[in-house]
Amino acid sequence: MSGLLSAPRWNFVRQVASKELLSTLRDRRALMSSILLPLLLIPLFTVGFPLLLGRAFSGQQQEIQRVGIIIMDSVPKSLLDRLSQGHTDSFGRRESGVVLVPVTDPQAAVRDGIVDAVLVFPPNLPKRAGEPSATVKLYAKVGNLKAESGVIAKLNAALAGYNTTLVAEGLKARGVPASFLTPIRVQTLDASRPQEAASGQLAFLVPMFLLQFILAGGMATAIDSTAGEKERGTLEVLLVSPIRRSEVVVGKLLATCSTALLSAACGLVGLLLSGPVSRLLTPPAAGAVTTGLGGQLSVTPLSVLALITMALSAALLLSALLIAVSIFARSYKEAQTYVTPISLLIVFPAVGLQFADFIGRGAGLYAIPVVNAMVVILDVVKGTLNLPFAALAVAVNLLVTALLIGLAVRSFGREAVIFRN
Repeated sequence: MSGLLSAPRWNFVRQVASKELLSTLRDRRALMSSILLPLLLIPLFTVGFPLLLGRAFSGQQQEIQRVGIIIMDSVPKSLLDRLSQGHTDSFGRRESGVVLVPVTDPQAAVRDGIVDAVLVFPPNLPKRAGEPSATVKLYAKVGNLKAESGVIAKLNAALAGYNTTLVAEGLKARGVPASFLTPIRVQTLDASRPQEAASGQLAFLVPMFLLQFILAGGMATAIDSTAGEKERGTLEVLLVSPIRRSEVVVGKLLATCSTALLSAACGLVGLLLSGPVSRLLTPPAAGAVTTGLGGQLSVTPLSVLALITMALSAALLLSALLIAVSIFARSYKEAQTYVTPISLLIVFPAVGLQFADFIGRGAGLYAIPVVNAMVVILDVVKGTLNLPFAALAVAVNLLVTALLIGLAVRSFGREAVIFRN
């Protein structure tokens, strides 16, 4: 029992950690997933996905859709010209028009894909302002992202522009300036920090990716050094050697934490590369479309230090949790089923981070293990780092790590756990 509570001898800890790291390095698949995936996936999602999404939306504005019209002869020529010729949006981008096609059944035409949308104009469509108002019916696949960003947006813009033209002509005929209808104008100015504005709307994905890579990087080493050794029958040999159980646990923890941090470091490098890659791939004219989604990471030495410290505390916590759970498994496959739910500890809070602006940032939020790491990383990305709260998050993670290490040491000292296979 005294061997369980005594301070570890670091020479033995280093030997155990080296053995586990060497075993992990021999597994090329685990090594590639720890290095290549973080380097590739983070730039792909922070740059490639927003760029693809922006181009898809922009492509819908440039594509010429087919629009059906009921009783085309009753529609004013000026409105038909506006629909066919397109217009320039508020960002100065030219949107193409649509091809007008006569149809008889609007719902069937849209449902069968004959046209992308149908406009049904009433017989009493106003030709000038002041006449009785009328309702134009727009048939389209509401909820369809392609239709919403393309033909529906185009038709609504064209009809709104025609409406504005009628009002302007009516005011001009009565000698009233157009500003009569808008005596007050609102100019919205961005008061957020430059780093927060540049982080983009997908910034909440960064903490999820970094912690997922920490978990994935440490999982292979943790399982192989516990359940894997039990399955191979080598754990008993290690435990009968003159090494204390605490030294075995700490050595395995350091090896697991090292591979987890390697994966996190590669993810951080991929995150830092996303900025230059974004500037390289995104033309200046399209910057307004993609920057708001993907964003870029701009960090200071202090924020980098906070990011590294937070990642280290999260890696220690997750590594200790992986070891404490995996030691109860009889085999490598069984251990995988045990540790897989741990990923839900990251996924669920990460999904909630997209609503981070609605969450109060009190001390209680930073006292929740794992969640606090994601919140601090998001603060770093957005440039809103609070050092006292970050220090609280690190302290909580280290405290929980110590408790999990104690649990793992106790499990390594129980024959019912070690010899479960």
